[in-house]
Amino acid sequence: MTVVPLLPTPRTQLPLWVPLTTQHDFAADSFTAVKADGVHVTFEDGQRRLCAKSGLWNANLGYGNQRIAANISAELQAASYLPLFRSAHRQAIEASAALLGLPKHPFHRVVFSTSGGAANDAVMKLARQYFVLDGQPERKLIVGLKGSYHGLTYGSQALSGDELGQAMYAVDQRNIRHIAFDDDGKELTQLMNREGHRIAAVIVEPVLGSGAEAVPDDFLQEVMKQRKQHGFLLVADEVATGFGRVGGWFASDDWAEQPDVIITSKGLTNGTSACAALLISQRVTETFDKNEAVFVHGETQAGTPATCAAILGTIDEMRRLDFRTLNKDVAHGLDTLIAELQDTKGVGNASGRGCMRGLKLLSNNGLPLSANSVLAVVKRIHLAGAMVQPGPGRIQLLPALVYTEENFEELRAALKAGLTMAHFDGVFA
Repeated sequence: MTVVPLLPTPRTQLPLWVPLTTQHDFAADSFTAVKADGVHVTFEDGQRRLCAKSGLWNANLGYGNQRIAANISAELQAASYLPLFRSAHRQAIEASAALLGLPKHPFHRVVFSTSGGAANDAVMKLARQYFVLDGQPERKLIVGLKGSYHGLTYGSQALSGDELGQAMYAVDQRNIRHIAFDDDGKELTQLMNREGHRIAAVIVEPVLGSGAEAVPDDFLQEVMKQRKQHGFLLVADEVATGFGRVGGWFASDDWAEQPDVIITSKGLTNGTSACAALLISQRVTETFDKNEAVFVHGETQAGTPATCAAILGTIDEMRRLDFRTLNKDVAHGLDTLIAELQDTKGVGNASGRGCMRGLKLLSNNGLPLSANSVLAVVKRIHLAGAMVQPGPGRIQLLPALVYTEENFEELRAALKAGLTMAHFDGVFA
């Protein structure tokens, strides 16, 4: 007989406003972390739970990596803070050079930011200014994908193709367009025929962070064909897919043609710093240089010495640990786990690539589980001992690259127990 634990009872409200959840029913003991090490997180209720989402796609090498921590600590003592406003520092130069050496395609310069959302804001500004300098000021439109997620700053929230309360917050989407990526490029072609001369950039997540839906190669080829014809910039938003999450350093390494900009964050510092970076192609930098133009963007905490030390430490650790082999092993473990779970009632097809996967959940009537029901399943898996990420009609599995067979056995048990609990409680009804 399966023992079904009771859901935690919310206690007195916290002084902290916990993001992306209602505050009145937040169960602080079960969802307040006190320690994280390896691939486990300990909570105030005393439970040590397995993390199957790498924090938020961040800690690709697990929590508490000592070599990365030592790099950061040394730099905090050497230079506790240095800005990048009209100045540079040695660590930022070295981190930039290291980043430019990673992709298979050539890039020319790096702009530092503090988050994926802020970096998406920056790249939209960059694309629009590029075309002003190029004598095409009418190019203001930015194109994103339906269902995409790029952040929650005003610019990135406008770009996101999910329903995230844009109307409620008066987010200005007049210069944003969204297209499907699973229709053989029909909406893309229609948009280009209608407004191609006004488009500054098309921004693509190789695998959508919200739902782990992989963008088909045929669609990418059509985007590149349209870029050749219409001249817009192509941006790879690799905030989630970069740094070994999907395969190599970047998913766009496998693209037939290079993007004009790569955005990277999350795994960039193994989640240790508020950091993002834009890798910018020579096509863009040459236009700015030729016009002696200033890119009016800067963030006080972007590219600090400690942050750059974290980037350098992360790159070194990924090489030392042979992240490509780790990725293949974990991806195989996910394939095996997902195949087993698909025999479970309420579990549907899988989505995603590499170590970025979604597992669709179906209600008893065969329809995708609602957002609230998915959250209910996630909570029960949490109580059963593992942390997974909610997605549209699915749970998402994003384990660290250092997962072992024992970790997968632990995850399998927690998922099965959590799903059983959810059925028992009528979540799938």
